Amino acid sequence: MRHVKLLAVKFIVTLIALTLILGAGYDVSFGNVFLISLVLGVLSYVLGDLIILPRTSNTIATLADFVLAYFVIYFMTDALTAGGDLFTAALLSSVAIAIFEYFFHKNVSNTLRYDRTKRQDRAANMELRTEASEELTPYPEDEEE
Repeated sequence: MRHVKLLAVKFIVTLIALTLILGAGYDVSFGNVFLISLVLGVLSYVLGDLIILPRTSNTIATLADFVLAYFVIYFMTDALTAGGDLFTAALLSSVAIAIFEYFFHKNVSNTLRYDRTKRQDRAANMELRTEASEELTPYPEDEEE
């Protein structure tokens, strides 16, 4: 149920942001904005929030979501509309979504209980050891004479 709530919040905010930017600013129809929001919401939730965020930091997950949002918006807008300034439309939309994602990832981390100490414990649990000594050379100086 937690995943459904998080996915619904992500979809609604993405739909509002894309409706304001793409719909009002670039004359993309609401049906196309809805479809782009649906695809982008599911892809970014699975890739960014469930795969990348638990393994990395919030900043890296946000950058990954920015890149994913840019390409999804650019290519889907290109396929669904007649044309226009797709670069600027996709860039503005991706920036807006990345700002939302930065704060959304904090909520996801708290809700799904992603803990940074667990990641550190996995790395520290490998029990790698090294040997150290006070000697600078392998042979004592007295034996060399």
